[in-house]
Amino acid sequence: MIRVQDQGGARVLVLDRADKANALTQDMLAALDAAVAQAAADGVAVLVLTGAGRVFSAGADLDGMAQGLGHAPEWEVLSGRIAAYPGLTVAALNGTLAGGAFGMALACDLRVAVPGAEFFYPVMKRGYLPQPSDPARLAALVGPSRARMILLAGQRIKADQALDWGLVDHLAEDALAGALTLAADALGADPRHVQRMKAMFGR
Repeated sequence: MIRVQDQGGARVLVLDRADKANALTQDMLAALDAAVAQAAADGVAVLVLTGAGRVFSAGADLDGMAQGLGHAPEWEVLSGRIAAYPGLTVAALNGTLAGGAFGMALACDLRVAVPGAEFFYPVMKRGYLPQPSDPARLAALVGPSRARMILLAGQRIKADQALDWGLVDHLAEDALAGALTLAADALGADPRHVQRMKAMFGR
């Protein structure tokens, strides 16, 4: 359910469960973590995360939630792995981003979204806490008040508003193509140079 492909010099990780809106299972989280670790070990300069179909991810799989997936440490492990990735990371949000899937997108360096994407993190309504690092990462992008609007007030925002707030960096009709275009300079550079530049940001 995680497809790994190399495209234009980038390593692309695809959430491939379109029939379930790319809802994440525990096995998918483990596979993503392993794929990110492998890309780092391979010295890949640009890592892109995207989804199959018309939704990036609806968040956690509902059956998994009934078995405790909402409290699983794998969410934070994965987002930490992405945040620590030595190269450029881009979330190519091919559609709506919801719930626990926020963690991996927030941990990326850049986010590209299609114009029809929506963003919501309904932890307040559902009685869960967000991943531990998510509030600070979200506030760093959109500011504390807007982060509270999303997490505490459960606001659902559209792509143009997400761009205005700084939650996403670019809108493109094709999120993956937009991500690769945005990463063109890094894709053309020596991977070691990309890593040195990334290290200067302290992530």
